[in-house]
Amino acid sequence: MRSVRGRLAPLAVRPFSRLLSSYTLNELGDSVGIVALAVLVYDRTEAVAPTAAFFVTAKFLPALIAPALTARFDQVALRRSLPGLYVVEALAFAALALVAGADGFILPLVLALGLLDGALAITARGLTRGAVATVLQPRGLLKEGNALMNIGFALSSVGGAALAGLLIAQFSVATALWVDAASFAAIAVLLACTRGLPAVHLDREPFRERFSAGLRFARTQPLIRLLLAGEAAALILFTLVIPIEVIYAKESLGTSDAGFGILLASWGAGIVVGSLVYLLVKHRATLTLIIVSTAMIGAAYLGLATAETLLVACLVSIVGGAGNGVQWIAVMTALQEATPADYQARIVGLLESVAAAMPGVGYLLGGLLVAIGSPRTAYAFAGAGVMVLVLLAVLGRSRLERAYPAPARRYAPEAGTNDLPLPDGLAPAPTFEAGRDAR
Repeated sequence: MRSVRGRLAPLAVRPFSRLLSSYTLNELGDSVGIVALAVLVYDRTEAVAPTAAFFVTAKFLPALIAPALTARFDQVALRRSLPGLYVVEALAFAALALVAGADGFILPLVLALGLLDGALAITARGLTRGAVATVLQPRGLLKEGNALMNIGFALSSVGGAALAGLLIAQFSVATALWVDAASFAAIAVLLACTRGLPAVHLDREPFRERFSAGLRFARTQPLIRLLLAGEAAALILFTLVIPIEVIYAKESLGTSDAGFGILLASWGAGIVVGSLVYLLVKHRATLTLIIVSTAMIGAAYLGLATAETLLVACLVSIVGGAGNGVQWIAVMTALQEATPADYQARIVGLLESVAAAMPGVGYLLGGLLVAIGSPRTAYAFAGAGVMVLVLLAVLGRSRLERAYPAPARRYAPEAGTNDLPLPDGLAPAPTFEAGRDAR
């Protein structure tokens, strides 16, 4: 019982529970919105090209815009910036709901609003992750907090898609978008009423300078550079199978639509299991967790490349999903532990942007592999590529460990700021103080 309480300890730290709620609802709304808008675009255009254009503008292009937005908004008190971002998201989805309910259809308007929402969603996630690190890291609860956030993320990703399908089937696309708008408005109210959000103290500076400083910091810090580059490569390999999963299920496994759904659910269940397992193994070295969990995903893809039955594929998917659940938390935690509090929002925002952009590259690569081979070819390529990354990480582990900051230097609780040295040419950015209201 005591160990369970320990793993839930972040919930007792103000204002983590509200940050967790907003992060989870943000992902839920994002999932509902993506499904509803994809259906809207396809139903109104009855063409593949506009639907593909929507995914590019809603998922890929926002990743290029969000880092600059994060650099702009992390100068603003969180009690103003986060509610403001969610208010704009709510208005964007209200406009999309009106478009969905109208007789006419303006594709450029839908694409523009999708781009706006995608950029705001990534920015809000980066700011929220930065605030969570500031609140929990001095108390030694960052790993537990990240695990809880990942559980919320996994559940809302799966639940959001299911909720969107239900709302569209029972009511309409417009109804799903109105519900989405209401969810973002609720997040804005929740955060506007939240006390204890980290306060930012800084001299105002142009956001371009702050954006450039964040990129320069990521480029000049070896561990952060390797984490971002390694995760970018891993995400391309992780996601290249997503567009061909349905083909794999029906042609390679010979299963039905229901079987395809079960296969997807198996991976999602594995992510939830992995997030829970992380709470049990969080005291292990973070780099070890990254290597082992990544290897689990690679092994699962190789297993799926050779699986002959749906049962075997589902069991392998649970293992891969569990690795997926641990891998993202471990990478996020390593990045946060290696980043000064001053740069948390910008560096975590870069990781969130990488996570949004790299799937686009993976989708193209996956389609190419299926065109020249088969779905099993894509899974085999992804699994082998992931294993190569694991091998490189094992061979370079000693170098990574030397670059990893010692626990005593990662954070100075009594000072309220991260004590990591900054590279030459980088001035200290804003200092966040946990537990004070940002007004």
